[in-house]
Amino acid sequence: MAVSPSFRDFVLDQLGRLGPVDARPMFGGYGLYLEERFFGLLWGDAVYLKTDGTTRQSYLAEGMEPFSPGGKVALKNYYQVPVDVLEDSARFVEWAGASVSLTGSVPVTRKRRMTKNRSIHKQVRNPRRDRKLQND
Repeated sequence: MAVSPSFRDFVLDQLGRLGPVDARPMFGGYGLYLEERFFGLLWGDAVYLKTDGTTRQSYLAEGMEPFSPGGKVALKNYYQVPVDVLEDSARFVEWAGASVSLTGSVPVTRKRRMTKNRSIHKQVRNPRRDRKLQND
């Protein structure tokens, strides 16, 4: 669902004390990242943060629902942030910080695995093309 630019900017401004938070386009919304750690989503005009068994209780106590794009399958690890928390920068940073801590350390970029057949970069022989090139 489309996220209004003003809402995206508001959320990023509220999270400014957390660090260099980035909103990257994802599935029609935005993914929230702090130093390559994915910790939340912007969908419509709502924010969903990563939870675990402990942090989820705060969301449930506020009557919040899990992220469910299109009303189908729910991602039970991401819950909507209550509006009163979203508008209180200090509380929002606290909740977002708890979500970031659930993501672990910054992921190391993966190296490409070598294939068994390393000839993928070699030119494949084509007898017809080779004959045509010889005749020209």
